[in-house]
Amino acid sequence: MSKEAIPRLDDDTIRNKVLPYCRLSSGEIWEDPTGQHRIGVLDAISKDNCHKISNKNKVDLFIQDPPYNIAVGNKNTNQLSRVNIDEYIKFSDEWIRNSLEMMSENGHLYVWLGADQKRGFQPLPEFMILMRKYEELTSRSFISLRNQRGYGTQKNWMAVRQELLYYTKGDPYFKVAYTDIPKVLKGYYKTINGKITDNLERGKSDTIRPGNIWLDIQQVFYRMEENIPGAYAQKPLKSIERIIETSSKKGDLVADFFAHSGTTLIAAEKLGRRCITFDRDPVFTELTIRRLERYRETGKTGWQWENPFPEISN
Repeated sequence: MSKEAIPRLDDDTIRNKVLPYCRLSSGEIWEDPTGQHRIGVLDAISKDNCHKISNKNKVDLFIQDPPYNIAVGNKNTNQLSRVNIDEYIKFSDEWIRNSLEMMSENGHLYVWLGADQKRGFQPLPEFMILMRKYEELTSRSFISLRNQRGYGTQKNWMAVRQELLYYTKGDPYFKVAYTDIPKVLKGYYKTINGKITDNLERGKSDTIRPGNIWLDIQQVFYRMEENIPGAYAQKPLKSIERIIETSSKKGDLVADFFAHSGTTLIAAEKLGRRCITFDRDPVFTELTIRRLERYRETGKTGWQWENPFPEISN
C-alpha cells in the first residue's frame, strides 16, 4: 500500500490528470498578490524567459537544483532523464550563462548535483570542469548533505550523499551559521590575556558550525509535514534555509530555475526574501504556487501524505 496520496507527478498518467488544473501555460508568469515573488512556466536555457521573470532585477543568491542526468529504473520521464554527457554539459552551460547575466555584482551560486557511481560518477566531474571557465566566479566550497537512507547492494557502499557546489561572484555578504549539535569536545588550548582557555570558552556559540559535511538535516519522507506527495526530488527545507540565512539578507532576491516542489520559494517566504522561480513543467509550477498558498493559509510547509491535487484521485 502506498504511503502517499499520489505517485510521482512526472508519471504521464498522473501528469495528464493534473494538467487541466494548472493555472499557467508555457511562457506565463504568476504574480504574487503581495508583490514578493514571481513564479513561471519557463525554460532555464531560454535567455528571454530568464530576463522576463527577473524584470530587470539583479539576483543576490541563486540556488539551482537541475536534473542530475539520471533515470530512475532505467526509465526516462519528462522531468528525469539521462542524455549524452556532452548534451548535458551544453544544457548546463546555457542555464549557467543565463544565471550569470542576472547575478548582482556580489552574488552567490549554489548548485545541487549528483554523481552516478555506475557511470564514472558523471555528471559531477564534467560539471566541475565546466565551471572553471567562468572567470567571474570563484569556487568556495564542496558540500555534502548526508541522507539517512540510501541505495546500494551487498557488494558496494550505500549511496547516501547529495553534493552541493558553492561559488561566489565579487565579495558577497556571508553570515556564519551554527547547527543544533552541541559542542562536547574540549581542547585547542590558547593563552588569552594570560589565561589558558579551551575552545568551548572561546567559542561564540554552544553549538558547532555545519562545515562542508551536513549531518544534521533530516531527509524528507512521508511522515514529515514538509513532504510533498508526488515530488521525487524534494530538498529538505532546513538545507535551503541554511543557504538563504548564510548567503543573503532580508529583502534580497533569491532565484531558482528548477522549482520542482517549491522549497526555495517557501524558505524565502519564511525568511523575508523575495524569490523568482520557475519550472518548465506546468504541473510543478502549479505545485509550487499551491505550496505557497497553503503555507500562507495554514502555516504548513507541505502536505505530509495528503494529496496536493484533491481534484484528482489516484
